[in-house]
Amino acid sequence: MNEQLLAKAFVELADNLVADFDLIDFLRMLTDNCVGMLGMSAAGVLLADLNGELRVMAASDEQVRVLELFQLQNDEGPCLECFRAGAPVTVPDLAEEAVRWPRFTEQALRSGYSAVQTLPMRLRDEVVGALNLFRTRPGPFDPAATRIAQALADVATISLLQQRSTRHSSMLNEQLQAALNSRVLIEQAKGKLAERQGIGMEEAFTALRSYARAHNRRLSDLAGAFIAGTEPLPGLTP
Repeated sequence: MNEQLLAKAFVELADNLVADFDLIDFLRMLTDNCVGMLGMSAAGVLLADLNGELRVMAASDEQVRVLELFQLQNDEGPCLECFRAGAPVTVPDLAEEAVRWPRFTEQALRSGYSAVQTLPMRLRDEVVGALNLFRTRPGPFDPAATRIAQALADVATISLLQQRSTRHSSMLNEQLQAALNSRVLIEQAKGKLAERQGIGMEEAFTALRSYARAHNRRLSDLAGAFIAGTEPLPGLTP
């Protein structure tokens, strides 16, 4: 494992402890780091909304985002168990879990994933979501990589909670709900840009994300402006 990349990942995540950050971009950075550093095939992050229901907030690619949605829609899978128990769920070989999660297992294997590990995003007794790691090959997960992934999830969770430790918990709920609303805007913008430029959804997200970073804008604000067509966006709009 590249120690420089690992140090950089923790610095990027910890930097948000003292900065006003774009939550969607922040969580996508978490999934990208898990894939890039830990040898995972894909990763996703789910957070709870105001009603305690999980919602897909970030995914390293479109295929795993669809699988995460399938898991939630069918109310079955390792992420739900992890979130409800507040404890990790590790499955080295999904082919052996057909009885435990029949629909999820079938869909995951069809999508090319053979192993999954889900880690809670929690601070003490407060569980706000889960980090999901997928591999295309079966086999045990490296304990060292698991510890690093949990540490990354812990730092991300602290970033979500740190400014609200002395406030009522509804403040966190408001932030998470705002992020969920932003996610809807971003998905709409992805679809519009993909259709307009004839590209895939993942390419569209990358284009939006790169534009937002290059112009020092929040991803959600850019998505809203793009959908509304209220301003010129050279490179995104004609």
